[in-house]
Amino acid sequence: MSDSKPALPDHLACNPRSPFHVAECFEHQIGIRLNGKERTDVEEYCISEGWVKIPSPKALDRRGQPILITLKGTVEAYYV
Repeated sequence: MSDSKPALPDHLACNPRSPFHVAECFEHQIGIRLNGKERTDVEEYCISEGWVKIPSPKALDRRGQPILITLKGTVEAYYV
């Protein structure tokens, strides 16, 4: 098994329907830090714009998917 991992993109989304979804990145575990704190609930991030999107605990959109809440700050993405 090779240990080479693809470079993490500036903008990445977990949802396979998103144009920012890169399947090769999800073959490895990804860690996200927002303002120095570890986040485990991130659905999408953008490093250059400085935001992450997390699912709302209760609110759903019309398709039954959780509404995403945007949190701003310093974003760091890395492989665990």
